[in-house]
This record gives sequence, structure tokens and C-alpha cells, in this order.
Amino acid sequence: MYISKVSLVNYRNFANANFQFNKGINTIIGENGSGKTNVFNAIRLLLEDVSLAYAYKLKESDFNRTLEKGKWKGHWIIISIEFDDLSNEEAIQSLFIHGVGIAEEDFVKKATYNLYFRPKADIRQRLAELNEGDTEGLQAILDTITIQDNYETVFTGKSTADFNNPEVYKELVGDFDNVIFPSVIDASKFGAKIPHQLSISKEISFTFVQALRDVMSDFHNNRTNPLLTLLRNKCGEIREEDYQPISDLVLKLNERIEDLPDVQEIRSDIKSTIQDAVGLTYSPSSLSIRSSVPSEAEKLLQSLKLFIGEPGEDYEGGIHELSLGGANLIFLTLKLLEFKYRKSKDSFANFLIIEEPEAHIHNHIQKTLFDKLDYGDTQIIYSTHSTQISEVSNVENINILAKKLNYAEVYQPATGLSPESVNQIQRYLDAVRTNLLFAKGVILVEGDAEEILIPIMVKKVFGVSLDELGISLINIRSTGFENVAQLFHDTRIKRKCAILTDLDDAICDTTIKETDSEPDKKYKNKIAGSKRKGLERKAKLDDFEASNNWIKAFYAKHTFEVDFITEGNEREVKKIIKQVYTDQDTIDQAKSDIANDSVEVYGKRVLTMAKQEGKGWFAIMLGKHISYKTEIPTYIVDAILFTKETYSANIVADIIEYRMNKHFEDNNTLDFNLCRKNLKKYRTEEATLDDLAFYLDLVIPGDQILTLIDKLK
Repeated sequence: MYISKVSLVNYRNFANANFQFNKGINTIIGENGSGKTNVFNAIRLLLEDVSLAYAYKLKESDFNRTLEKGKWKGHWIIISIEFDDLSNEEAIQSLFIHGVGIAEEDFVKKATYNLYFRPKADIRQRLAELNEGDTEGLQAILDTITIQDNYETVFTGKSTADFNNPEVYKELVGDFDNVIFPSVIDASKFGAKIPHQLSISKEISFTFVQALRDVMSDFHNNRTNPLLTLLRNKCGEIREEDYQPISDLVLKLNERIEDLPDVQEIRSDIKSTIQDAVGLTYSPSSLSIRSSVPSEAEKLLQSLKLFIGEPGEDYEGGIHELSLGGANLIFLTLKLLEFKYRKSKDSFANFLIIEEPEAHIHNHIQKTLFDKLDYGDTQIIYSTHSTQISEVSNVENINILAKKLNYAEVYQPATGLSPESVNQIQRYLDAVRTNLLFAKGVILVEGDAEEILIPIMVKKVFGVSLDELGISLINIRSTGFENVAQLFHDTRIKRKCAILTDLDDAICDTTIKETDSEPDKKYKNKIAGSKRKGLERKAKLDDFEASNNWIKAFYAKHTFEVDFITEGNEREVKKIIKQVYTDQDTIDQAKSDIANDSVEVYGKRVLTMAKQEGKGWFAIMLGKHISYKTEIPTYIVDAILFTKETYSANIVADIIEYRMNKHFEDNNTLDFNLCRKNLKKYRTEEATLDDLAFYLDLVIPGDQILTLIDKLK
């Protein structure tokens, strides 16, 4: 028995979402605030004994914020967990016997367990009695509703409905726009109510390990101390007579401590000093000094502490002396052991939920720990920010959360892909490239030069990093673009993916002439061959991106290095010529070639330089001379704008302010006063990009910020 699906409707930041899970280890990844904790809380409401009480205490704030203030009234929160591979044990089957099961042989093998937070029966009846379209009558009823008086939590044991289908929601809850509400609920479709005495949580083993944020305080708290929890569990297996000899020894020890002459003398001195100060009438009737070494079993357990030695050290100290990462690892280990103890007892299924386990744990430990974290009889679901953990996760078992305005979307990156495609992606996603699963947008490149220089150019020219924009730039190297970009699709990851590549258009006339030397002929044939491959690449990518709005290819007309100079960046290339060549005549000729207006001349020279140094090293050399004056090639800017669709006013304003400051550093006679006044208004939506462009054009005409503004409009 395992969780195959979790559907959330109107719950916290999930307006309508479903998570797909498989047997074994499953991963949920997503940025801060995307809802990883919320989905775990939803699961806990149904499966964790200690959280069951909270299921009956849901609040207005638990409704999704897409339901505007006050608009939640009448709506339902639905949390549905689908189980697969159910056993035929009577206790489990009894939970799902209500309604129509997806039966195989004589028992149900797949079923759902649902939580409905809904208006009570009297409200639902009044809604059902409304005439179609009676919006005034609907509002009159909704105005009377309060959470405390008019809402209830119910659990149903079986349903066949797809709660993520908006039409199903209308059938179950009602159509608020057209004022149509059901008078009866089809129990065979939406599930029959489960009696209070029945609960899945009583029949399974479920352990939740919360995010490791402050484990030291947890170790000092008797309620949350994982060591004490383990000892208490074991305590139930130890007979009382086993504790009695220890208790007797402790009692004798306490008596001997109390009978020490110094202790008795101090007791006598305290007593006489009080009597001298306030007299016998107001003095305590009795006074003693007693040892507080506990003799009771529970307090004896509480007195036990862990002592640990860091790897490679002889010293063994308390938990508080460990590094934060070491303490976290010990805490996690104890929680895993707690789970192992718990699942050793009779249960029909084992579930282990771990929230962001990577905090302060070294990368190698993360990979090793979660590569080995596999209990054959247990379904494990963990959330993470770690690319190290994601690297060892099966892409078929990953759910990706994407944060939107007031809600989150859930993506399954392997949906609809063939096993061969999944294997290709799985082999490709190492710890570096796994970043593409976390990003708001992705740019794929196939060269070292682009990987090295694009992030530098964006930071130096615009004053913001790709990371600040939420964009991951991934070098696919020898892997085909299609193998990676297929992840971005309506049915998989709904995020923009830009492909940056070269058209390899000829930089010279490739017609072979009788007067050409053999080296010239070889050079022209090579250029012509590159052009053919570039056109073939484009045709292939055109077919690949057709009808997929999430993917788009952007092309350098020739190659990155050539287009870099074409854009007007000969200054940067000239600065590294002396690092490439040592002969003065060659240096002078190279400078002349780079300054030449013909792409045939400067293109051949820059490609020769890049080949001689190696494109990666050439890019590193060039990167040291990138500045705000560097012109980013247009196709790269277009790719960035495609990848990140929306730019907040503050981001745009920060870029503009950065460029004004850079220009002013070079020339303090520039008057940006009107620009700055309008920039301030733009941040508060009192001015437009057109206003900014007008004033900037007066001060820095032709600056590439004007091109960027034009593209953003």
C-alpha cells in the first residue's frame, strides 16, 4: 500500500493541485514559500494520529488566497489521498468498503481517503434550494456564514472522482457563478462518510521529520528530544522489576549525599541564621538539603544524554559541542531510528515524510545519506532545496512546485516521456545541471564560452545576476538540446526554456575559385560545411519547438565569438591579444584584423584566437575585461527576456539606476536629475517606461538600456 496521488483544492497556497507519487523514494522540490510544508501538513491531517485533531480546527486562513477576502464562504477545502496496491486485510478494506471500489478479485486495490472541510448540512440545503441565477439569494446566505458555526470536517473512505477537475468541483460543491448547487451527493462517486472510530492512521506507521532548523532546542525539550522518544518507546518493553534495583541504588546514593557532614552543617547554619533574622514564629517549620538525582524511571531516562565524537577526532563531547551539521545529522539519525522502531510493529503500510533534511549537512553526506535512504517496505517522501539530493533522486519520482501569485502549481517532469527519454534525462541531471529543475526559467547553451561569459556580461552590463532573475544557465555540452528541453512542456514543467546556439552562417564567400590555394579551399569547405550543419540544426529545432510555447531557440548569426565583435565589442578582444600572441608583428596584425569592418577578416581572426587558446580559456581571458560598456548580443538579450517573462518595476528600475551610476562614474557632468525623478515615479507606478526612455535618451542616447526598455514594453 502506497500513496499514488494527493489532490489539494482550495487548501492554503494550492488552489487546484495534484501530486503524483510512486513506491519507494519520492522528492518534492521548490523555492521558499512554494508550499512544500503545506502539502506535508495536508498529508499529516489524514495520516498522522497527533494531527487528526487539527483537521477539525481548520480556519479561514486555510483557504487559498485566490478566493478573495470573504469569497471563501460556501467553498470547500478538499484534501484527497489516493492509495494503490491495498492489501486485502479486513481492517484496511473496511475503510474503503463504502461506495464503489476499483475492485480486483474480491477486494479493493485502489481507493481514496478524503477530507472535506465544508458548510454544514443546513447551509448546503439552503444553497440547493436557491433558484438558478439567484445571485442576491446566494449572497444573503453567504453573508451569514462563519467558520465557527457553519463549517464541519468530514472524512470519506472511498471516491472515484477527479477532484482536480473544475467540473467535478461544481458537481460536488456547486456552481457559484450560475448559482446551481446539488441537493444530494453521490456517495459512490464522492465517497461515504467514515465513522470516527475508523481511521487509517490507526492502521499504518507514519513518521514526520520536520525541517532541521533548531535541533539544539529540540534536544533540550523533553517533548521533542528524539533520544528521549526512543528511550520511552523502549521503556514500555522493560519490566518494572528491571528498574527497581537502579531506583534503590539512587535512593541510597541520595541519602549518602544528604548525610555528608558539610551538607548537614550548612543546613544547620541556614536554619539558625533564619531564626536569628526573623525569630521562631516566622521561621520555616522544617528545612533540609536533598539530592535531586532522580529515582523514577521517567526522570532517569530524561537524565541520559548523547555524547558524540566528530569524525577523525578522539574527543567525545555533548550534542551542544558538535558542529551544527553534525548535530543535524545525529538528530535525523535518531528520527530515522524512531521510525524503524515504529514500523517494526504490525502495520499495513509504512510512510516516512522528511522535510528539507539537508540543512547544514555537507554535500557528500547529503548524497550518501539519501542514496542509501531506502527501506524496501516504506514509502518515503521528502522535500528539498538541495541539488545534491535531487541528483540522486529518480526524475520519475519528482514533483516540482512553482510559486505563482497566491497559489502554486505542481509539475511532474517525466509525465508522458518514454522510458528511453527518462533514462537520458536521469543520466544527464548531475548536481550542477539539476539546477534547471529549481529555476524560474532556463537557458541551454552548448559551449564553454557562453557558459562563462553570459553570466559575467549580464552582471556587468545590467547590474543583476542570472540567479537574481531566477534563471539557470546550463551547458549541455555533447548532449542534444532536445534531450533536455523536452522537460519543458504543458504536461511536464511549465517554465520557459531558451536554447542558445549558432547558425554558423558563412563569414566569407565559400565559392571555390581556380586561383585558391589548397589551404584556402580547405578553409572555405569547412565554413560551408558549418553553414550546412547550422541550417540543419535550425530546421531540427524549428520542428522541435513547434506548438510548444515553453521552448524557443535563439541564434547567433555566425558564432558567439564572431557575433560578440559584430555587436561592437572589439575593445574587449583587443585587450587580450597580447596574451594570445607574443610576436609583435602578429600582435599588430591581429589588432588590425579585429578593427576591420569586414566579418571575413575579424571573424577569422577571433575564431583563430579562440581555437589557439581553447574556447573556454579564451572566454576566461575575455571575461576579465567585460564592463558595463560591453554590448550584449541581441539574440542573448532576447533569450533572457523570453526565459523570464515578467520583470517587476523594481528590477527594471534597479537596472536603469545601475547604468546611470556607471555612466556618471565615467562622466560626472552628465545630468541625470530628471531621469532619477522619473525613475522614482516609475517605482511607484506614477511614470511609464516611455517616460524613462524619453529622459534617458536625452542624456545617454544610443545606450543599450534604451534597447532593453523597448523590448520590455
